[in-house]
Formats: sequence, C-alpha cells, structure tokens
Amino acid sequence: MAYNVLIVDDSRSMRNVIKKVLKISGLELGDILEAGNGREALDRLGEAWVDLILSDVNMPEMDGIEFLRALSQHEDFRDVPVVLVTTESNEKRLEEAMALGAKGYLRKPFQPEDVRSLVLETLGVEDEWGLDGSDEGCDF
Repeated sequence: MAYNVLIVDDSRSMRNVIKKVLKISGLELGDILEAGNGREALDRLGEAWVDLILSDVNMPEMDGIEFLRALSQHEDFRDVPVVLVTTESNEKRLEEAMALGAKGYLRKPFQPEDVRSLVLETLGVEDEWGLDGSDEGCDF
C-alpha cells in the first residue's frame, strides 16, 4: 500500500529535508503534498486524500495548534494522523497539541531514523529494517 503524506512547514528547505527522509525511509509512498502553513494544508486536504500529516507547530497565518483544532472540527480529516516535527520547546503547547489529536512529535534537529520510526509507528507499519532501538543509528 502506498501512503500519501502532507508535509506542513513554513520553511521550504525543511519540507525538502523531510521529503528526502521519507523517500529514503523504505516506506512505500504515493503522493507527497506540501503546505507552508495550516491554512494552506486545509486547502491541500481538499484536493487529495492523505494517510499522514507531518506538521510544524510554529508557522505564520495558521500555526500547528490552530491547524489541529481545525482538523478536529472537520469530519473528513479528523482521523488523519498528525505527527509534529518542530522546534517547539514549550511542553504545555506540545501537551495541548497531543490533547488535540497529534499522535507524536519530534524536535528539530532530528535524526532521519527518528522520523522513519515515528512515521512507521504512527501508520502501524512493521519496521522491516529492524532499526528501532538500535544504538548505532542510521547513516543516511
């Protein structure tokens, strides 16, 4: 099964990094959509179905918390899993995001294997590479 992913981040270079990490992760991918903030992400969700959303928290116009709030109100999208990839260090904001339905989060900077592991776990895909819990990590 190919998974469609939406990457939401106001930094184009960070969206590109996440996209590259996904492409080398071994996960069977379909479409990878991109948005620069939560408002754009809602528009993109209206264009195509996605199986997973990777979102930043701190963005202009509509941040990740507001985006999660909007998703929770939208019947068609409320069950799409969201993983946060963020520099956010405020634990209360991260707790709020989790209460609004985020399935997990990674702090930037991150290791590629951390993104891979969290994505596989969130989608319920078995890690065929057996990297989960490895002390040596991956050299991508």
